[in-house]
Amino acid sequence: MEAFGEKAARGMLRLPGAEMRGASCAGPAEVACWPPSLGRVSGSVLGDEESERDSVHTGESHEGAEDLHVELAQLSTEQLLALVEENSHTNSMLKIETEMFEKFFNRLEPKDAGAEKHSSLLDMGQAPYPRGRRKSKSRITVDRVICLTVEQKCDLVQRDSDETKEDLQLMKENSERSLQNYLAILEEADIRLVEIKRAMIEFDKDIVKTITKKKGSVIASDKVLRYMEDRIRSRDVMKEKIHLKNDSLKVQKQKMQMQLKQKEELGEALHEVDFQQLKIENAQFLEKIDERNQELLQLKLTVGNTLQILNFYKRKLHYATAMATYLVKDIAQRKESLEKIAREAIFVEEVGGRGGLQQGPRGERPWAGCVCVLQVASRHR
Repeated sequence: MEAFGEKAARGMLRLPGAEMRGASCAGPAEVACWPPSLGRVSGSVLGDEESERDSVHTGESHEGAEDLHVELAQLSTEQLLALVEENSHTNSMLKIETEMFEKFFNRLEPKDAGAEKHSSLLDMGQAPYPRGRRKSKSRITVDRVICLTVEQKCDLVQRDSDETKEDLQLMKENSERSLQNYLAILEEADIRLVEIKRAMIEFDKDIVKTITKKKGSVIASDKVLRYMEDRIRSRDVMKEKIHLKNDSLKVQKQKMQMQLKQKEELGEALHEVDFQQLKIENAQFLEKIDERNQELLQLKLTVGNTLQILNFYKRKLHYATAMATYLVKDIAQRKESLEKIAREAIFVEEVGGRGGLQQGPRGERPWAGCVCVLQVASRHR
């Protein structure tokens, strides 16, 4: 079964006689490599040789066909179905490759197509058939079984993919340009529609109503003429504005083109050494940025510690301020109490001096010490 799959992949179950024939005879490539002396052989001799070879090849093909029938007869129905499915898949793949090759071939110019075809035939070991030489049908069939290599297929697919991408990009640009044009046309149509509606309203208000009231008067016709002149004048003013805007856009476009050209020239002036220098400078700046980031992290940690210390001292200052306020109030209260006691002591002393207060057993006055203390306190105040 695998052998049949390989045969199908190579060319839809080709006959064994054809493979032997391709190995035994050299084909048209041998004709291109013959020396000139052999090229002068008469056509009759060549025809005889060809007829003999064709007869041999026909016998070999009959033998190969019989072998093929025997091999197919030995297969079961499931194997035959699998073989047919595999051949169908192979045919579809070959069809896709052929369509892609035709598409690629049709894109080429006539000269390039002819030159490439001739070079490809020479590279594959073939040459155009010489005149006066008749090829047999079996040999032509064998020589035409030519497949592209994997590298050629990859190159062909890559080129087709690149061209498809270019076509898509071009189509996208054209579509965007068309879309912009249509949007501009729609915007212009909207503006003109608004202007026409405004003009109709103004014309109806200023002219139509006046004409209906005064039919056949000269004033109505003068109004119509004046209105038309004003409209024409406003159109001229708008046209001048649009011309000025277009001129400014052209100048801006030229400036942008000059800048783009300068950038392109600058890009062309840069070499590999410049890019290497830029890479080195970039690496140096990245190192400096890392250093600055480390310093920034360290500063953030320092700031955090400083804020903690500052908050501690703030709390301490708040406590000290509250304590000082409390002490000031306490001192003020104590001073008031002392003043009150001093006033009372002075009052008592005065009363005792006038009325003769009672003295102690030894002639002492017990309140005299208190009075002295109060007097001292009042002096310190």
